[in-house]
Amino acid sequence: MDMLFPSLLRLQFRKALCIMAGIAMLICSDVHAAIYPPLSPKIPFKVGYLPVTGHAKFFVAKDKGFFDQEGLNVELIQFVNSDEGIRALRSNALDIGAFGTTSPLFHIANGANLRIIGGIMGGDVALITSHENAEIIKSVKDLKGKKVATVRLATGDAVLRGALHRAGLEWRKDLQIFELKNPAGILQAVQSGMVDAGVVWGPHDIEAEEMGLKIIARSQDLEPGHPCCRITINTLDQKKYATVWPRFIRAILRAERFTQQQENRGETISIIQKYLKIDPAMVEKAYYSGNVDQSSDPNVKGIELFWKTMEESGFIKSKGNIRQFIITSIYTSALESLAAENPDDPYWEKLKNQFNERD
Repeated sequence: MDMLFPSLLRLQFRKALCIMAGIAMLICSDVHAAIYPPLSPKIPFKVGYLPVTGHAKFFVAKDKGFFDQEGLNVELIQFVNSDEGIRALRSNALDIGAFGTTSPLFHIANGANLRIIGGIMGGDVALITSHENAEIIKSVKDLKGKKVATVRLATGDAVLRGALHRAGLEWRKDLQIFELKNPAGILQAVQSGMVDAGVVWGPHDIEAEEMGLKIIARSQDLEPGHPCCRITINTLDQKKYATVWPRFIRAILRAERFTQQQENRGETISIIQKYLKIDPAMVEKAYYSGNVDQSSDPNVKGIELFWKTMEESGFIKSKGNIRQFIITSIYTSALESLAAENPDDPYWEKLKNQFNERD
């Protein structure tokens, strides 16, 4: 009998612990799911973007009300290139922006106090030439002695220079690089013969083909797995808008989920078309081509490799560690909250696994 009571007590104690643990888990999950109730009143927020298919998540989050549902009154402001966008962000004309990887990294290397908190896209860069020149220019090595057009500080700009470096060419001496304002200017320059080749991205790569130009190589070949536009903020705003950033990323992740559902494909194309004013067939071909990595993940490893490419090609001189300028906690917090709210949706678990691989 004396032995029985301690056994019963231990059993009851274990049951009590299990019950307490279960309650704790329920409480934690409920709190976690409710971490980000919509902000009220809504916070006005200026977001910089580029007129490209890869920025579809901004358009979808705005059009489908995801920003509004998170308590953000977002104004989307278009820029013609990444450098102008980053300069606007640095001057506080924007609260947040997503511009080609090259631009924020270049500015950080030159002392800018910026932080990267997520991504919008990856890949999607194409090296193009005329149909006639395609017989001569078959690879990056064949650009020696040629005239090549890029958009200054676009992702493709650094991808090209890195590829030239790996091909044994010195981009300062072995060819002429002309930095134009936008992809439309590059298409005209290549078509007119003012330059021998150019670097563009979607949907301009599709437009190039329709103009009779030819794609020599894609960025998956030149710089496999490279990130493109990164969601960037001013460091001083990190604490100032601490309640805003996770909600912004939540809206972007919800837009990503929406665009990846087959049943939403037609609506996604319509939304992109509304913002870019181009043929829906071109939108579909550009956005769902498989050339665009549509992940919102910060992609720390990808940025570190891109930083190394910029260093090795002589694009930047900084030898610092780019990792300190990347904040992943905002993304993970937003992702975890969505996963807690939607426990039966495997998409969020997929993104968690992707984060573990990339960050």
